[in-house]
Amino acid sequence: QVQLVESGGGLVQAGGSLRLSCAASGSIFSINAMGWYRQAPGKSRELVAAITRAGSTNYADSVKGRFTISRDNAKNTVYLQMNSPKPEDTAVYYCNAETRIGRLFWGQGTRVTVSS
Repeated sequence: QVQLVESGGGLVQAGGSLRLSCAASGSIFSINAMGWYRQAPGKSRELVAAITRAGSTNYADSVKGRFTISRDNAKNTVYLQMNSPKPEDTAVYYCNAETRIGRLFWGQGTRVTVSS
């Protein structure tokens, strides 16, 4: 089992910055990739960014150039640096971990509200 705890959400002005953190615990040796997803009201959950253990990253087109995902393997923590957020980035952000055998684990979510 993998436990994920997100932090860092809140209210931010458009054009500002915010950093989300996700701390993993439990069977962390089994984690291959971690990522951030988000779900806005009335919309499906979507991938924001992902990073593999080796450091390869993948971003949604809507956040490329504004958001950066990184991970600190020593701290078992993944970060999402959100620069120049827009009101349309308002959502609940969920941390995700995928193990080598394809099991998925989710955090409880952290709400991000971007004011215009």
